[in-house]
Amino acid sequence: MRIPRIHHPEFIQPGNEIALSEDAANHVGRVLRMGQGQAIQLFDGSNQVFDAEITHADKKSVRVNILRSEVEDRESPLHIHLGQVMSRGEKMEFTIQKSIELGVSLITPLFSERCGVKLDGERLSKKQQQWQKIAIAACEQCGRNRVPEIRPAMDLEAWCAEEEAGLKLNLHPRASQSINTLPLPVERVRLLIGPEGGLTADEIAMTARYQFTDILLGPRVLRTETTALTAITALQVRFGDLG
Repeated sequence: MRIPRIHHPEFIQPGNEIALSEDAANHVGRVLRMGQGQAIQLFDGSNQVFDAEITHADKKSVRVNILRSEVEDRESPLHIHLGQVMSRGEKMEFTIQKSIELGVSLITPLFSERCGVKLDGERLSKKQQQWQKIAIAACEQCGRNRVPEIRPAMDLEAWCAEEEAGLKLNLHPRASQSINTLPLPVERVRLLIGPEGGLTADEIAMTARYQFTDILLGPRVLRTETTALTAITALQVRFGDLG
Protein backbone atom coordinates (compact mmCIF):
# COMPACT_ATOMS: atom_id res chain seq x y z
CA MET A 1 0.00 0.00 0.00
CA ARG A 2 1.26 3.44 -0.94
CA ILE A 3 2.08 5.60 2.08
CA PRO A 4 -0.33 8.59 2.13
CA ARG A 5 1.18 12.06 1.62
CA ILE A 6 -0.40 14.81 3.71
CA HIS A 7 0.19 18.57 3.59
CA HIS A 8 0.74 20.32 6.92
CA PRO A 9 0.35 24.12 6.88
CA GLU A 10 2.88 24.80 9.66
CA PHE A 11 6.63 24.30 10.08
CA ILE A 12 7.57 20.69 10.89
CA GLN A 13 10.53 19.64 13.02
CA PRO A 14 11.74 16.00 13.33
CA GLY A 15 11.36 14.64 16.85
CA ASN A 16 8.16 16.55 17.56
CA GLU A 17 4.64 15.24 17.93
CA ILE A 18 2.05 17.33 16.09
CA ALA A 19 -1.69 17.39 15.50
CA LEU A 20 -2.84 17.29 11.89
CA SER A 21 -5.13 20.01 10.56
CA GLU A 22 -8.87 19.39 10.64
CA ASP A 23 -9.03 18.58 6.92
CA ALA A 24 -6.02 16.26 7.10
CA ALA A 25 -7.31 14.53 10.23
CA ASN A 26 -10.66 13.93 8.55
CA HIS A 27 -8.93 12.41 5.53
CA VAL A 28 -6.58 10.20 7.55
CA GLY A 29 -8.97 9.19 10.32
CA ARG A 30 -12.35 9.00 8.55
CA VAL A 31 -11.62 8.47 4.85
CA LEU A 32 -8.50 6.30 5.00
CA ARG A 33 -9.42 4.85 8.41
CA MET A 34 -5.81 4.76 9.51
CA GLY A 35 -4.83 4.13 13.10
CA GLN A 36 -2.05 4.13 15.67
CA GLY A 37 1.29 2.81 14.46
CA GLN A 38 0.66 3.35 10.76
CA ALA A 39 3.03 5.40 8.60
CA ILE A 40 2.30 8.59 6.67
CA GLN A 41 4.43 11.25 4.97
CA LEU A 42 4.04 14.97 5.57
CA PHE A 43 5.26 18.02 3.69
CA ASP A 44 5.11 21.66 4.79
CA GLY A 45 6.16 23.57 1.67
CA SER A 46 9.87 23.65 2.52
CA ASN A 47 10.90 21.11 -0.17
CA GLN A 48 11.23 18.44 2.49
CA VAL A 49 9.25 15.28 3.17
CA PHE A 50 8.80 14.00 6.71
CA ASP A 51 8.28 10.37 7.65
CA ALA A 52 5.78 10.15 10.49
CA GLU A 53 3.97 7.57 12.60
CA ILE A 54 0.42 7.94 13.85
CA THR A 55 0.30 8.03 17.65
CA HIS A 56 -3.43 8.73 18.00
CA ALA A 57 -6.34 8.68 15.57
CA ASP A 58 -10.09 9.03 15.87
CA LYS A 59 -12.81 10.58 13.73
CA LYS A 60 -12.01 14.12 14.86
CA SER A 61 -8.26 14.30 15.50
CA VAL A 62 -4.99 12.68 14.47
CA ARG A 63 -1.59 13.09 16.11
CA VAL A 64 1.69 11.93 14.58
CA ASN A 65 5.31 11.62 15.66
CA ILE A 66 7.79 13.12 13.18
CA LEU A 67 10.57 10.57 12.70
CA ARG A 68 12.92 11.96 10.05
CA SER A 69 13.12 14.35 7.09
CA GLU A 70 14.61 14.34 3.61
CA VAL A 71 15.01 17.08 1.00
CA GLU A 72 13.12 16.29 -2.21
CA ASP A 73 13.07 19.05 -4.82
CA ARG A 74 10.49 18.16 -7.45
CA GLU A 75 9.93 21.67 -8.78
CA SER A 76 10.39 22.42 -12.45
CA PRO A 77 13.27 24.73 -13.44
CA LEU A 78 10.64 26.63 -15.45
CA HIS A 79 8.49 29.03 -13.40
CA ILE A 80 5.04 29.28 -15.01
CA HIS A 81 2.55 31.87 -13.78
CA LEU A 82 -0.81 30.87 -15.24
CA GLY A 83 -3.40 33.59 -15.75
CA GLN A 84 -6.61 31.65 -16.40
CA VAL A 85 -9.87 33.39 -17.25
CA MET A 86 -12.42 31.61 -15.09
CA SER A 87 -14.61 28.93 -16.64
CA ARG A 88 -17.92 27.48 -15.50
CA GLY A 89 -18.61 24.46 -13.34
CA GLU A 90 -15.87 21.96 -12.70
CA LYS A 91 -13.71 23.09 -15.62
CA MET A 92 -11.78 25.60 -13.51
CA GLU A 93 -11.20 23.00 -10.80
CA PHE A 94 -9.94 20.54 -13.41
CA THR A 95 -7.59 23.13 -14.89
CA ILE A 96 -6.14 23.99 -11.48
CA GLN A 97 -5.65 20.35 -10.50
CA LYS A 98 -3.93 19.29 -13.71
CA SER A 99 -1.87 22.49 -14.01
CA ILE A 100 -0.43 21.81 -10.56
CA GLU A 101 0.39 18.23 -11.56
CA LEU A 102 2.18 19.56 -14.65
CA GLY A 103 4.35 21.89 -12.56
CA VAL A 104 2.75 25.35 -12.70
CA SER A 105 4.22 27.63 -10.01
CA LEU A 106 1.44 30.21 -9.53
CA ILE A 107 -2.17 30.60 -10.71
CA THR A 108 -4.26 33.76 -10.94
CA PRO A 109 -7.97 33.41 -11.84
CA LEU A 110 -9.06 36.23 -14.15
CA PHE A 111 -12.18 38.12 -15.18
CA SER A 112 -12.55 39.13 -18.84
CA GLU A 113 -15.34 40.50 -21.03
CA ARG A 114 -16.45 37.01 -22.08
CA CYS A 115 -15.87 35.37 -18.72
CA GLY A 116 -18.89 33.19 -17.96
CA VAL A 117 -18.39 33.21 -14.19
CA LYS A 118 -20.15 35.82 -12.05
CA LEU A 119 -18.69 35.70 -8.56
CA ASP A 120 -17.89 38.41 -6.03
CA GLY A 121 -17.54 39.03 -2.32
CA GLU A 122 -17.95 36.06 -0.01
CA ARG A 123 -18.82 33.64 -2.83
CA LEU A 124 -15.59 34.47 -4.63
CA SER A 125 -13.57 34.19 -1.41
CA LYS A 126 -15.02 30.74 -0.70
CA LYS A 127 -14.28 29.66 -4.26
CA GLN A 128 -10.65 30.76 -3.90
CA GLN A 129 -10.35 28.72 -0.68
CA GLN A 130 -11.81 25.72 -2.49
CA TRP A 131 -9.33 26.13 -5.36
CA GLN A 132 -6.44 26.31 -2.89
CA LYS A 133 -7.58 23.02 -1.33
CA ILE A 134 -7.62 21.49 -4.80
CA ALA A 135 -4.02 22.67 -5.29
CA ILE A 136 -3.01 21.06 -1.99
CA ALA A 137 -4.69 17.77 -2.92
CA ALA A 138 -2.95 17.82 -6.31
CA CYS A 139 0.44 18.23 -4.60
CA GLU A 140 -0.36 15.39 -2.22
CA GLN A 141 -1.12 13.18 -5.21
CA CYS A 142 1.70 14.13 -7.59
CA GLY A 143 4.56 14.35 -5.10
CA ARG A 144 5.26 18.09 -5.15
CA ASN A 145 6.48 19.45 -1.83
CA ARG A 146 5.74 23.13 -2.51
CA VAL A 147 2.09 24.15 -2.85
CA PRO A 148 1.52 26.81 -5.53
CA GLU A 149 -0.59 29.77 -4.48
CA ILE A 150 -4.00 30.35 -6.04
CA ARG A 151 -4.13 34.14 -5.97
CA PRO A 152 -7.28 36.22 -5.49
CA ALA A 153 -9.16 36.70 -8.77
CA MET A 154 -8.48 39.93 -10.63
CA ASP A 155 -9.33 41.81 -13.81
CA LEU A 156 -7.52 40.74 -16.97
CA GLU A 157 -5.92 44.12 -17.69
CA ALA A 158 -4.75 44.55 -14.09
CA TRP A 159 -3.02 41.17 -14.34
CA CYS A 160 -1.43 41.98 -17.69
CA ALA A 161 -0.14 45.27 -16.28
CA GLU A 162 1.73 43.62 -13.40
CA GLU A 163 5.49 43.83 -13.65
CA GLU A 164 7.06 40.38 -13.71
CA ALA A 165 10.28 39.18 -15.30
CA GLY A 166 10.12 36.56 -18.02
CA LEU A 167 8.35 35.74 -21.25
CA LYS A 168 4.71 36.81 -21.60
CA LEU A 169 2.59 34.54 -23.80
CA ASN A 170 -0.96 34.79 -25.13
CA LEU A 171 -2.48 31.99 -27.21
CA HIS A 172 -3.87 33.21 -30.53
CA PRO A 173 -5.35 31.10 -33.38
CA ARG A 174 -3.67 33.25 -36.04
CA ALA A 175 -0.29 33.75 -34.39
CA SER A 176 2.80 33.40 -36.58
CA GLN A 177 4.96 31.48 -34.13
CA SER A 178 4.66 28.50 -31.80
CA ILE A 179 6.24 27.43 -28.52
CA ASN A 180 8.82 25.45 -30.49
CA THR A 181 10.04 28.60 -32.24
CA LEU A 182 10.54 30.60 -29.04
CA PRO A 183 14.22 31.33 -28.36
CA LEU A 184 16.14 29.50 -25.64
CA PRO A 185 16.72 29.74 -22.73
CA VAL A 186 13.52 30.60 -20.85
CA GLU A 187 13.25 30.37 -17.07
CA ARG A 188 10.02 32.28 -16.37
CA VAL A 189 6.75 32.41 -18.31
CA ARG A 190 3.56 34.40 -17.74
CA LEU A 191 0.92 32.39 -19.63
CA LEU A 192 -2.50 33.85 -20.43
CA ILE A 193 -5.40 31.51 -21.20
CA GLY A 194 -8.63 33.17 -22.31
CA PRO A 195 -12.28 32.20 -21.77
CA GLU A 196 -14.34 29.70 -23.74
CA GLY A 197 -15.36 32.37 -26.24
CA GLY A 198 -11.83 33.72 -26.56
CA LEU A 199 -10.52 37.20 -25.84
CA THR A 200 -12.14 40.14 -27.59
CA ALA A 201 -10.23 42.12 -30.23
CA ASP A 202 -9.76 44.95 -27.74
CA GLU A 203 -8.38 42.55 -25.13
CA ILE A 204 -5.95 41.02 -27.62
CA ALA A 205 -4.75 44.51 -28.54
CA MET A 206 -4.38 45.28 -24.84
CA THR A 207 -2.14 42.24 -24.26
CA ALA A 208 0.09 43.46 -27.09
CA ARG A 209 0.48 46.83 -25.36
CA TYR A 210 1.82 44.97 -22.33
CA GLN A 211 4.35 43.08 -24.47
CA PHE A 212 2.59 39.72 -24.58
CA THR A 213 3.70 37.51 -27.48
CA ASP A 214 0.98 35.73 -29.46
CA ILE A 215 1.65 32.01 -29.99
CA LEU A 216 -0.16 29.25 -31.87
CA LEU A 217 -0.69 25.80 -30.33
CA GLY A 218 -1.81 24.01 -33.48
CA PRO A 219 -4.44 23.72 -36.22
CA ARG A 220 -7.31 22.54 -34.01
CA VAL A 221 -9.66 24.56 -31.80
CA LEU A 222 -9.29 23.46 -28.17
CA ARG A 223 -11.53 23.97 -25.17
CA THR A 224 -10.17 26.41 -22.61
CA GLU A 225 -9.19 23.67 -20.12
CA THR A 226 -7.51 21.64 -22.88
CA THR A 227 -5.70 24.74 -24.10
CA ALA A 228 -4.16 25.45 -20.70
CA LEU A 229 -2.87 21.92 -20.19
CA THR A 230 -1.58 21.60 -23.76
CA ALA A 231 0.33 24.87 -23.50
CA ILE A 232 1.79 24.02 -20.08
CA THR A 233 2.90 20.60 -21.32
CA ALA A 234 4.53 22.08 -24.42
CA LEU A 235 6.35 24.68 -22.31
CA GLN A 236 7.58 22.06 -19.84
CA VAL A 237 8.84 19.85 -22.68
CA ARG A 238 10.75 22.72 -24.33
CA PHE A 239 11.95 24.67 -21.29
CA GLY A 240 11.16 22.62 -18.18
CA ASP A 241 11.41 19.06 -16.91
CA LEU A 242 9.03 16.96 -19.04
CA GLY A 243 10.22 14.63 -21.77
